[in-house]
Amino acid sequence: MDEWTVGKLLQWTTTYLGDHGSDTARLDAEVLLAHARGCGRIDLYTSYEEVVDDASRTSFRELVRRRSSGAPVAYLVGKREFYSLPFEVNAEVLIPRPETELIVVAALDWIKAAALDRPRVVDVGVGSGAIAVSIAKYAPHCQFVACDNSVAALEVAKRNAVANGVGENVEFVESDLLAEVAGPFDLIVSNPPYVAEAEFAELPETVREFEPRRALVGGPTGVEVIARLAPQAADKLAPGGRLLVELSPMIAEQCQQLFAGGDDWADVRIERDGAQLPRMLRATRAPCQG
Repeated sequence: MDEWTVGKLLQWTTTYLGDHGSDTARLDAEVLLAHARGCGRIDLYTSYEEVVDDASRTSFRELVRRRSSGAPVAYLVGKREFYSLPFEVNAEVLIPRPETELIVVAALDWIKAAALDRPRVVDVGVGSGAIAVSIAKYAPHCQFVACDNSVAALEVAKRNAVANGVGENVEFVESDLLAEVAGPFDLIVSNPPYVAEAEFAELPETVREFEPRRALVGGPTGVEVIARLAPQAADKLAPGGRLLVELSPMIAEQCQQLFAGGDDWADVRIERDGAQLPRMLRATRAPCQG
């Protein structure tokens, strides 16, 4: 029998994972094999003819088995890149998505334009820390608070802050939204649970069966958590401060109406992501009345 080289393993696994429902079969195969061999993905490209040793092949086989059963690659290898930074992920936190980088870009743009000496920033529902750590990395002059109601998620976020060199820049607080966090803040960012219960049932199995439901489902309509956040954010955001919230395209119109319906907010807008889907609500705290 021919020996299993890097090239042959990748070829066979790409076909196998494609047959088992992966839309990114080649990428999955490369990431998993690189992890099993303890090398970078780029190193595979110069080693197609190398024979993979038994230990690496055994590890790879188990990873492929779990991937074919629906387990996300990021959980299998324990990491995911976000905003060009490495993040540890596990089943306690959502896997960072590229569309969430819209929040980071908008936050950094606002921080630059505001030109404040020490702006106070809070990330509500920090999860893996992807948003807070990315902003802290590129805007180190800010004061950061990151809160979550999951102790396990906070521990992941803390490790990611340390790993990316901003461990001393971010205060982590266990809190249900902003309940345990003292304001005022100049900028509030959040990627809250916003999936409706009916929508959750239609999500891909890799999401529905593996990622934490509490971080995905906002309630029967998906708006419930954002509706609770709105008055808390208004109470703890300085006049002229900015709120940035990721949301589902399914609830964008409802959320815009929610924020535009009172005196707390001005300049309420829905921004679109790279796929031109409504993805982020931005609102400015209106001056206090009276």
